[in-house]
Amino acid sequence: MKNRKRIASAAALIVLGVILGLQLGDRGTNSMAIVERADAAGGKVESPTGTAPDRYVYYPGTEPLRPDEIRVICCGSGMPAARHGQAASCWLMETGNGDKFIFDLGTGSMANLAALMIPYQYLDKLFLSHLHTDHMGDIDALWAGGWTAGRPNALQVWGPSGETPEMGTKYAMEHFLKFCNWDYQTRAYKITPIPGQIEVHEFDYKGENIEIYNENGVSIRSWPAIHAGDGPVSFALEYAGLKIVFGGDTFPNRWFLEYARDADLCIHEAMNTAEQLRTYYNQPPALALAMNTDFHTSAQAFGKVMSEINPRHAVAYHFFNEEGTRYGIYEAIRETYDGPLSMATDLMVWNVTKDWIEERMAVATHEAWSVPGTATQPPPDRTRPDVMTDAIRSGRINVDDANANMVREFKQKYGLE
Repeated sequence: MKNRKRIASAAALIVLGVILGLQLGDRGTNSMAIVERADAAGGKVESPTGTAPDRYVYYPGTEPLRPDEIRVICCGSGMPAARHGQAASCWLMETGNGDKFIFDLGTGSMANLAALMIPYQYLDKLFLSHLHTDHMGDIDALWAGGWTAGRPNALQVWGPSGETPEMGTKYAMEHFLKFCNWDYQTRAYKITPIPGQIEVHEFDYKGENIEIYNENGVSIRSWPAIHAGDGPVSFALEYAGLKIVFGGDTFPNRWFLEYARDADLCIHEAMNTAEQLRTYYNQPPALALAMNTDFHTSAQAFGKVMSEINPRHAVAYHFFNEEGTRYGIYEAIRETYDGPLSMATDLMVWNVTKDWIEERMAVATHEAWSVPGTATQPPPDRTRPDVMTDAIRSGRINVDDANANMVREFKQKYGLE
């Protein structure tokens, strides 16, 4: 594993380090010193033929997690409106035992998740904070993309109930499969039906700090959030004595103040300011103010919440992070909070242990392919009826002569009958 740069516990050092590219003290030893020589490129190159030093970045798939470590990757930090620079909410949490958990899967985020090139057999556990599309709109891409790229089993989805059955996660997933019925039936016949199934684990959104998952040393808890209507929740993942909190969308509330305490990493929304929503997002003034202060959390309120619960490190998200916005949001947070802070954007990464928390950016390809895992999909179920009729099949033309050499060589290479 590389010799990593650690995030110091003082906010001033964090900001200074981000701006100047300085190496920061080791959080585990509470060091507040900055090393004498600051290498903006990540270290001195000692040899023209040697390896480059640490570049302050994370290359997915190159660093094993320690057994007592959690890696959190932001695959979506933005808003409902689509843009190239930021996808909607999605957070991948990887634990040192090898498990991987997806929290929310908002519109556009699947491309970032796929760019990490993790075998899809491991991307089968999805936890939804609520059912707005900017938190679950890319479930089709995970469902079908994982199916076609080798996931051998059903997709597992955990999500809250609603005040009525039709407002809950179970209803949403059942009707998603109805919406995608043509997709399901055709792939089920041509590939295999099992990965196209969705197993839903719906839990009571009113439950306070209820355990909704407990396997292999990982516990995930849920409590109510306040956002737009009944149903949204916040989560806490606990592993190896570490606690990662994901707030989802929520107005500041008493449950969060009680159950998010002692978090090592606390992810909570900090909405664009009302003026930014008016100026950049084209919202009417009344709606801009309501978005900022009624059914979301303002930057000032984010800071108040963090000052109350005092996490080891706070992460602000759910705003479009750009030159015209981030400083106004950051300054508003600093009106009420002076602790360690990250302003999230897509592909930002945090490695968390008891001794230190490290923040970097992931370097990911725009042209990712799926990566094989250790499992294989079951074969097609030929007892299923073919969903193509003879009337359509009769339109095929014969191209056997064009394919003959390629087919023969391919069959010989892979031992096909």
